[in-house]
Amino acid sequence: MSTVEKASALKALHEAPEILRVVNVWDAISARTVADLPGTRAIATAGHSIAASHGFADGEIPLDLALAAVARIVEATDLPVTADLDAGFGDPGETVRRAIGVGVVGANVEDRLVPLPEAVANVEDIVCVAEQEGVAFQLNARTDAIVRGGDRPLAESLDDAIERGRAFLAAGASTVFVPGVLDREATERLVSGLGERTLSVIGLPGALTAAEYEALGVARISYGPTTQRVALRALRDLAEDL
Repeated sequence: MSTVEKASALKALHEAPEILRVVNVWDAISARTVADLPGTRAIATAGHSIAASHGFADGEIPLDLALAAVARIVEATDLPVTADLDAGFGDPGETVRRAIGVGVVGANVEDRLVPLPEAVANVEDIVCVAEQEGVAFQLNARTDAIVRGGDRPLAESLDDAIERGRAFLAAGASTVFVPGVLDREATERLVSGLGERTLSVIGLPGALTAAEYEALGVARISYGPTTQRVALRALRDLAEDL
């Protein structure tokens, strides 16, 4: 498929009644391993894992190196690839333009709780670039309202996530990513506030299962750096045995 066709395919997966499960990868071989599974419909990269594989802390990998790693993942599969682009590397619109150039058709971009007008402007820049490139780019706009909420009550963080998420959707985002351990009540509140098939969540210990999130109207679930951590634990155990 062309980049345009892959973007349309990812869009359809986000809008389908079934939740989109994406198992995050960090290099070509992990991408091929996941892509070869019969149930895999799309590939998602994990920014934390890509950074770690190059010896960087999360969020500290240079853009050129991050995009080169993502490009190798795109080349390793015929499936649509959505990338973790951190907070946009200082210029979210231009970063997405370059990502589209290597075949990426969707992305997570974090708000890091910057003032809402600034966060919305970043979404608008990304949407504008995608339109210029002629690609139905699937922006999974991330809000850190919960994971960076500090000591404030969860109810306040959920209200913040809904306010930000609505603004991101109005600006053209495809889905809203709210990382954190979301129980049934919190998920119901977010889905009610944002709309069905617009919420994206992360699979973590203590969270609901993908099937439970699907029943609540969630669009997408990803597993972040957990996949690499499990792989490295297996490597460590094997090395210890050897």
